[in-house]
Amino acid sequence: MDEITRRQLASIAEVVAVAGAGGMPVWLRGGWAMDFQLGAVTRPHVDVDWYCWRDDAGRLADLLLARGWRPDPRMPVELQLDLFVGDVEVSLAYLGRDAAGQPTVGSGSWAGTPLPAGMLDAPPGRIGPLTVPTISVAAQIEFKQMYPVWMPERPRRPKDADDLARLREVGPAGQR
Repeated sequence: MDEITRRQLASIAEVVAVAGAGGMPVWLRGGWAMDFQLGAVTRPHVDVDWYCWRDDAGRLADLLLARGWRPDPRMPVELQLDLFVGDVEVSLAYLGRDAAGQPTVGSGSWAGTPLPAGMLDAPPGRIGPLTVPTISVAAQIEFKQMYPVWMPERPRRPKDADDLARLREVGPAGQR
């Protein structure tokens, strides 16, 4: 395991600890969510992607900034919370809730759009001793399939096709 991967895993552990101590749920998304559901690091990652409730974002940011994290000036905080810890980039996309309490996109032009049913109900993933809440495998598959449709300017990359194959092997319920 290379050093950036170790630092990314340390950032994941820190986010889980800080958010948990503050009573703020968070869920890994993206490539790290896949890896935690698979139980192993499958490839290098550029960043660490999370979801958090929009209402918790300010408090979570304050707690992480107090620990030496720093804001990423490239992304407006109205859209998502982007931070650095050392050279590790961490992004927290905001979740909202609809009238029934179901998760929705929490910011941006898609705000209020329903997210996949059961997305936040997945069993936690694990790599070694670290257990982390993740979005469901079914939601990961849906997002990987739909990104090129939702955002045509972001065509599917080779790593996305590889990730889809790995996730399909696990199955939508996250069971091998």
